[in-house]
Amino acid sequence: MKTSIDIRPATANDVPEITAIFRDTITHINAADYSEKQIIAWASGADKISEWEKRIKKFYFIVAELEGHIVGFAYLKNGNYLDGLFVHKDYQRQGIGSKLLRIMESHVIMNDFEVLKSDISKTALPFFDNKYFDVIKKQKKSLKGVVLENYLVEKQL
Repeated sequence: MKTSIDIRPATANDVPEITAIFRDTITHINAADYSEKQIIAWASGADKISEWEKRIKKFYFIVAELEGHIVGFAYLKNGNYLDGLFVHKDYQRQGIGSKLLRIMESHVIMNDFEVLKSDISKTALPFFDNKYFDVIKKQKKSLKGVVLENYLVEKQL
């Protein structure tokens, strides 16, 4: 029997689980496509607790729960920019990311935007490609003096 995934707005109390998912996903899943130096720089974003609290207050930020545990999260910035979508390393490929993305797309449409944009990792490219996103450009982003390659993608809604 498959338990259903509950989606709800994130709260400040969720920050420890959210940052753990952020760090673990990067160090376990994204490690296949990025160097150790890049992973360390990127995953260190989990340490900025006050930034996560601000995101939860300021943006459309949701979490996916399974049996009372957060297994994924996503948030929108500026109405139509998907600034983050992460799924717990142990719950990959179970439809959680797809469900979070569908909710984000619906939210963008309800707020009268026609395009959803995001900067995504090399690791996430197949997922977004499968969801009909177009790569606009490949880009290099500097994070703590380390350069990471990612992609700007968008989807017409």
